[in-house]
Amino acid sequence: MSAPESAPGRLVLAGTPIGHLGDATPRLCELLSTADVIAAEDTRRTRQLASSLGLEVRGHFVSFYDHVEQARIPSLLADIESGKTVALVTDAGMPSLSDPGYRLVAACVEAGLPVTCLPGPSAVTTALALSGLPVDRFCFEGFPPRKSGQRKSWFGALVAEPRAIVFFEAPHRIADCLADAAEVLGADRRAAVCRELTKTYEEARRGTLSELAEWAAEGVRGEITVVVEGSTAPVEVDVDQLIAKVDELVESGVRLKDACAQVAIGTVSKRDLYEAVLEARKG
Repeated sequence: MSAPESAPGRLVLAGTPIGHLGDATPRLCELLSTADVIAAEDTRRTRQLASSLGLEVRGHFVSFYDHVEQARIPSLLADIESGKTVALVTDAGMPSLSDPGYRLVAACVEAGLPVTCLPGPSAVTTALALSGLPVDRFCFEGFPPRKSGQRKSWFGALVAEPRAIVFFEAPHRIADCLADAAEVLGADRRAAVCRELTKTYEEARRGTLSELAEWAAEGVRGEITVVVEGSTAPVEVDVDQLIAKVDELVESGVRLKDACAQVAIGTVSKRDLYEAVLEARKG
């Protein structure tokens, strides 16, 4: 009689402090102490975090940063399939948000392996809360392109975005980035630059994009998250052009409803666009 197969383990995504150690949750501490494998963006930083929290780590560490992420997935899947608990942590905040993680989650989902998450600190939601702007609806855009021309085009795609826009930026590029944002989105568009969140020198600077660009020109340090208010200007919509974009997506294999939802963002309701596409097809 063959031995029964072991039950699958699980992948646990865990949010880590973005600055203040006191933000480490009891569940994070328990996970770091008991996980069989800790997949870390920077193993040295995660070891230091565990040490600072006074934790004894029994599992073994595996580096899991951008350049090795894809190569590490098969062995981590094998660990989970064999019954191990794999903890995925990044340097700060939540995995998968401009950090490694989503490819491993997708691989686990495809393989039918359990995935769960320990909620934790996030610079995105912290900056939104501190911004003082209407943020009941928002979009997260990651990092802007590094070159000015590409960055202006990037902002150009967000000109009519009605939701608050949140993104990260490096301190040595923030002044030029804000100047480009002011030029493309409008000098008077309100924004907030949040830096060193939860740390000793935390600062949330609020004002118009032109005011913030002038302030940043003097030099800004630390990890930065920017929140820009959504557009309140009426949007001129070319419905025929939207329908053409939907048709292009459908021809490429995207489902009609999904194509309408994608194209409608920041323009019209997806239901209205869907009905417009159906009406156009009748003609």
